[in-house]
Amino acid sequence: MIEIRISGFGGQGIIRCGLIIGKAASLYDGKSATLTQSFGPEARGSACSAQVVIDEERVLYPYITVPNILVAMSQEAYSKFSSNLKEGGTLLIDTDLVKLDQKKDKVKLYAIPATRIAEEMGNKIIANIVMLGFFTAVTKIISKDAARDSISGSVPERFVELNIKAFDRGYEYGENLLGENA
Repeated sequence: MIEIRISGFGGQGIIRCGLIIGKAASLYDGKSATLTQSFGPEARGSACSAQVVIDEERVLYPYITVPNILVAMSQEAYSKFSSNLKEGGTLLIDTDLVKLDQKKDKVKLYAIPATRIAEEMGNKIIANIVMLGFFTAVTKIISKDAARDSISGSVPERFVELNIKAFDRGYEYGENLLGENA
């Protein structure tokens, strides 16, 4: 069983990112997945997170206890959730929005300038999908094809092409990063 927390602030598409991961795992990769979400009353701009549990077997408890993976797309999210990450777990951060407060030597750290890449593509709202591509490449929990198929049914039709391009950019960044560390 893999426990994942995707975190950031409202308006970044954090919940949609969790939804796409769960959908990719359950509908296209043949696994079981659950999604729970948490966000402040202000919605846009407040802290939010999506919790995804993925397993080869049926998920009996839908809530995460100690996440294996933390995706932090804001400083507040990193500060709030990083101490709960499982020792030896995986931490993915947006380098433009998250500054580590201490050396993280008990976790696997992967960093991407997701927001900057999205801005270079013309729309910073797709930073979550850039991060999704990076997540997919680095963790290998969901397949690339499953993630791409899930995006198509999870964003408005007129934005599918842009989101697929954003996913591919993040995925490519992750693949290149892994290649450098091999």
